[in-house]
Amino acid sequence: MKLSQFQFNLPKERIAQDPPRWRDECRLMVLNRKTGEIEHKLFKDIIDYFGKGDTFVFNDTKVIPARLYGKKEKTGADIMVFLLRELGREQRLWDVIVDPARKIRIGNKLYFGEDDSLVAEVIDNTTSRGRTLRFLFDGSYDEFKKTLFSLGETPVPLFIKPKVNAADKENYQTIFARNEGAVALPAAGAHFSRELFNRMILKDINKAFITVHMGIGQFRKVDVEDLSKHRMDAERMIISEEAADLINSTKSSGGKILAVGTTTLRALETYVTTEKEVKPKDIWTNKFIFPPYEFSVPDAFVSGFHMPESTMLMSQAAFGGFDHVMHAYQVALEMEYNFGCYGDALLIV
Repeated sequence: MKLSQFQFNLPKERIAQDPPRWRDECRLMVLNRKTGEIEHKLFKDIIDYFGKGDTFVFNDTKVIPARLYGKKEKTGADIMVFLLRELGREQRLWDVIVDPARKIRIGNKLYFGEDDSLVAEVIDNTTSRGRTLRFLFDGSYDEFKKTLFSLGETPVPLFIKPKVNAADKENYQTIFARNEGAVALPAAGAHFSRELFNRMILKDINKAFITVHMGIGQFRKVDVEDLSKHRMDAERMIISEEAADLINSTKSSGGKILAVGTTTLRALETYVTTEKEVKPKDIWTNKFIFPPYEFSVPDAFVSGFHMPESTMLMSQAAFGGFDHVMHAYQVALEMEYNFGCYGDALLIV
C-alpha cells in the first residue's frame, strides 16, 4: 500500500471541536467487512451487534496534562513543552517535545508558572525536535508531580482545537481511565457511558481492560510513500493475566472480541501465540498495522473517523478492507459525519 492511497479532502468544518452532549449519542456508522454494507446508528446501539459471552476490550490509560507553556532563560522567549514520557522518577527526567526547538540548547533553563515555580534544564537533544529535561524541584516526588500537572494543559491536538477549555479536562478522558501515562485520548473508548456499561451487563457482555499509554506517534505525519518503510513510535502496553484469560476464554468458547480503538487493536496483535492466544505482557510495541494484514484476535473493531494519511485510518483499512473503508469514509463525508477525537465512530463487524 502507498501513502497517497489514503489521501482525501477533509473540510475543516467536519473536524469536531467538542464532543456530543452525551458520550454515547454520537453517530455510529456500521460497516460489514464481508459485504461492504453500511448502516447508520447511534453509538449506544453498538451493543445490538453483540451478545452473551462476547468481550469488549478497552484501553484504560489515563491522559496526563501534557502541554506546558513557559519561558526561556535570559531572553524570556515563549516556549511550549509537550511531555512525552517519564524517564526517571527520582531524577525528575522527562522526554519532551519543545516548540520552537531551533534555539533550545543543552544547558538552557526553562521556567514555568506565573512565579517561575517550576524550572527545567535541558540535558539532552534526542532528535531534531525532541529533548530530555531534568526538572529542578526540591520537594517530594508527589509534590513535584502535583506541581507539574497543575501547570499542564489538556493535550487536545491543536489542529483540532487551538484553545482548550475547562470542559476538555473531563471530555478528553474515558470514564474508566485509571493508569496514568497517555498524552493522547484513546477516543473510541470515550464514547462509552456508565449507562452503556450497565446495558452491557444486562446483555452479559464482558469487559476486559488493558493499558496502552498512547503517545503522539499515531499523529505524526507519515513521510514515506511506501508504508512498509514507516516506523511507528513505541508505546508501552500492559496486558494483565486477568485480561488475557478473559480474552482467550472468549475466543475458545466461540464469543466475539471487540477491539475498542486502534491502540487496543495494535496491542492485541503485538504478541500472539501460534494458537492465536494473547499472553500477559508488559512491553513496548511499535507495531504498525496497514493493509494487507491477517488478524488473529479481534472479530470486530470500533474507532473514530480519522485524518487523511493517518496510521489510524490505515489500521481501519487493514481490518475492514481498503475498498470498503475508503468507501465508508466517502459516505461519511457526504452525510456530514464528524471527524477527529471528538467526532463520530465507525464500527466494523
